[in-house]
Amino acid sequence: MNTNWEAFAQTPLQSAEDVRRHVTDKALADEDFRSQLIADPKATISKELGVEIPEDINVVVHESDSQNFHFALPVTEISEEQLEAIAAGRCCC
Repeated sequence: MNTNWEAFAQTPLQSAEDVRRHVTDKALADEDFRSQLIADPKATISKELGVEIPEDINVVVHESDSQNFHFALPVTEISEEQLEAIAAGRCCC
């Protein structure tokens, strides 16, 4: 599987946690943004961050409620390129 996390990670928000925090904070403060994020997360995040998310990266948004709480687990194996990006502080995987 070929992913372009390295290219995507070279944005003003440098980590997955930065992206999550920014998107979550905006979704909590802006109901229109939240609706757009749920309907089309990839396009909404691309527009918000001003970047093009590569085609081979999927973005899925789950909305927690009183019955369901969602966790995102990191990958268990990463490529050498992803490891280098993490070491350089650029990876959001």
